[in-house]
Amino acid sequence: MLPVISKVAASILLSASTLFNPTTPKTLSFGASAYVTVNHEIRVAVEKSTDVSVVVLLRDKNNDVLYRQNLGKKESRFAMKLNVDQLADGVYELEVKSSEGSIRKQLNLSTEAAKQVTRSIALQ
Repeated sequence: MLPVISKVAASILLSASTLFNPTTPKTLSFGASAYVTVNHEIRVAVEKSTDVSVVVLLRDKNNDVLYRQNLGKKESRFAMKLNVDQLADGVYELEVKSSEGSIRKQLNLSTEAAKQVTRSIALQ
């Protein structure tokens, strides 16, 4: 039996459940949160208070954009799940930005071999 492989998303929410950067100015008119679901997806939510466009980006270590979602000026709330199962192990960056500034968070994907359960059967 082959060992089971699972994708683990780490570093986004090991200690907090919001995208927060202490260097981000307090004047941003939007807030963002993200967490890893039990299905190893990343749930991202954005809430805006003014008519400003916001962009959600996922970039790889080469700064190539893998995912982009534009939120129009009229949208006040947005939520989505990013399925990262098909992404290679490595470092990625999740960014939520507008013309006012941005919130960035690093995402580390790594694959761990799950422990194989051994079961024995005895007939008596």
